[in-house]
Amino acid sequence: MAIKAMQQHFPNYSKKEALEVLKKVAIQPETYLNDERLSEVAALLRPQPKQPGDEISLRAEKVPTEIFGAEHIEGGALLQMEHAARLPVAVAGALMPDAHAGYGLPIGGVLAAKNAVIPYGVGVDIGCRMTLSVYPLPPSLLRSDEKQLKKILTTNTLFGAGKEFSKKTDHAVLERPEFYESGFLRQLQSKAAAQLGTSGSGNHFVEFGRLEIKEADALLGLPPGDYLALLSHSGSRGLGATIANHFTKLAMSLRKLPPEARHLAWLDLNEESGQAYWRAMNLAGDYASACHHIIHDKIARALGEQPLKMVENHHNFAWEEMHQGEEVIVHRKGATPAGKDVLGIIPGSMTLPGFIVRGKGNKASLNSASHGAGRRMSRTAAKKSISPQQLKDTLAEAGVTLIGGGLDEAPQAYKNIHEVMAAQNDLVTVLGSFWPGVVRMDD
Repeated sequence: MAIKAMQQHFPNYSKKEALEVLKKVAIQPETYLNDERLSEVAALLRPQPKQPGDEISLRAEKVPTEIFGAEHIEGGALLQMEHAARLPVAVAGALMPDAHAGYGLPIGGVLAAKNAVIPYGVGVDIGCRMTLSVYPLPPSLLRSDEKQLKKILTTNTLFGAGKEFSKKTDHAVLERPEFYESGFLRQLQSKAAAQLGTSGSGNHFVEFGRLEIKEADALLGLPPGDYLALLSHSGSRGLGATIANHFTKLAMSLRKLPPEARHLAWLDLNEESGQAYWRAMNLAGDYASACHHIIHDKIARALGEQPLKMVENHHNFAWEEMHQGEEVIVHRKGATPAGKDVLGIIPGSMTLPGFIVRGKGNKASLNSASHGAGRRMSRTAAKKSISPQQLKDTLAEAGVTLIGGGLDEAPQAYKNIHEVMAAQNDLVTVLGSFWPGVVRMDD
């Protein structure tokens, strides 16, 4: 078009003169938009407004990001957190000491965003959580009644990807209006009903153990002593995974980011797509909670005891919170809420304790703490480097009985929970220690 314009309107110009004219148009195309001879060329040379699907650049500088226990965190997770902190919608970030690489936001990553939600900043297992029931029973039952406790775990829980109960459980969460407002969610209701009260694979578990409370705490409300307790870890099953994958594809189609950050595509909460994800995410979170409560109710009936106390917290979620006087969306992917006086549970591994904690409300961590010990070894590496006999010996030494499970979940595959907790002394106060005794996992 430039050649045609020069030939038509500047036929007597030399090549050098023609290039000088066009150079001026290229440098300042806006000044030639009303020039009858060069307007078409100028229109194509001026910067074009961003369209849906155009690549969005990351910021040159990252937003303020606090890293806790950096010496325990692999380089891949640090790099992923840096990419997240350079998103145009990012406001602030934090990385917990149990962090390791994942898709989009690293596991253990916390990111505050302005009016935007990132499906892979939340994660695939939406609303994954920990729930602890404390019973008025002695922990000596872990040995004297081990056979009975194993039976209770086996008959009242179900593990594995795609696993469903033949007899469905009624629950109010299945009648939530979100299932009827969206055709996408409506088609997931039947499978959600069949999987209600089940647990997934991987690091999900339901286990009996010994809870030790050394000092009384008004918030926790348990006298000092040792108790039999039940701890569960699982999420929103196929419902959450389908929601996550559906909206991640939608976000990536709307906002194209550089390859290193492409899984961090976001949905604007002023748009219908953002609101639709927000409703679906909250539904999946409540569904995950219902799964835990059904498991705990069944086991309480089997034990013939009601719990003295239940503690529950979740991760893989996004919250509306205030940060420096501004309302933001805080994503906690594999990170536990730890606002001032918020109770939480941070598990260790099968042979090391987990902890009941009270949040300190540390602003630098965006009111967050780790969600566990965190992996130090990938699943593939664990299977290659840990033998069945090593796992058996480790469990025997710790006095832990394992039902199901695999080498990828061996204690050796995880970081030392005591080191992780030491790195977050400024984030939480420990109120109690939970030691696993009889552990049920996917076969």
